[in-house]
Amino acid sequence: MELQGKVALVTGAGSGIGAAAAERLARAGARVAALGRTEDELQKVVDGIKGAGGDARVVLADVADAGQVRRAIEDTVAAWGRLDVVFANAGINGVWAPLEELDPEEWDRTLAINLRGTFLTVKYAVPHLKRRGGAVVITSSVNGTRIFSNTGASAYATSKAGQVAFCKMAALELAKHRVRVNVICPGAIETEIEENTEKRDVEREKEPVEFPAGKIPLTDGKPGTAAQVAELVLFLASDASSHITGTELWIDGGESLLVG
Repeated sequence: MELQGKVALVTGAGSGIGAAAAERLARAGARVAALGRTEDELQKVVDGIKGAGGDARVVLADVADAGQVRRAIEDTVAAWGRLDVVFANAGINGVWAPLEELDPEEWDRTLAINLRGTFLTVKYAVPHLKRRGGAVVITSSVNGTRIFSNTGASAYATSKAGQVAFCKMAALELAKHRVRVNVICPGAIETEIEENTEKRDVEREKEPVEFPAGKIPLTDGKPGTAAQVAELVLFLASDASSHITGTELWIDGGESLLVG
């Protein structure tokens, strides 16, 4: 029970990595505020945590909306009296398209959720994390950090690269308050995010490349799982990583070393 007595906020907690992390942090003893925009998904995650003997609550908010994020965090602290762990995980793939076809509004939406959302989540959590120290974990990606060959993913990759820079800036600023900030960079993971990706004419612009059978060397092409990512989140949220901050960790089975 590495997180016994602690409170964790997980954004994008309704599915995929966020849901798996919320459940794993709860099993480690944390009370979990499951934040997202889809109440029925969040309720299912919270019910599962409570059914397993944990404590969790649904928190409805759009991470791109400053007022909603601030209120969500304040409500969590009011309910449980503290905040120790923040998993800034909410994000979208958005629209993947050639630069000439990518609308400014599509670019803005991806950056608003992925990068602005991370900033807002951390910004409003900081005053509470400073009280006792704590841990922030941010979900970035192999895209924009090691992989730049996914044609059309310009907005997505830019938002993910920005999260890594933000992590390092925040880690140094908050170190004196004993708040650690790290970022994870998943590769291909079995989640629903790919189903919500709109791709337009990317094959037309893509550079032709042939890879060996299976682009994930460690597993002969099999994607990782959200549960594996959740274990990494727990490690970074717990005292097991007490001397790690400002660091990006890739969890991709070697995919980005081959594809990048």
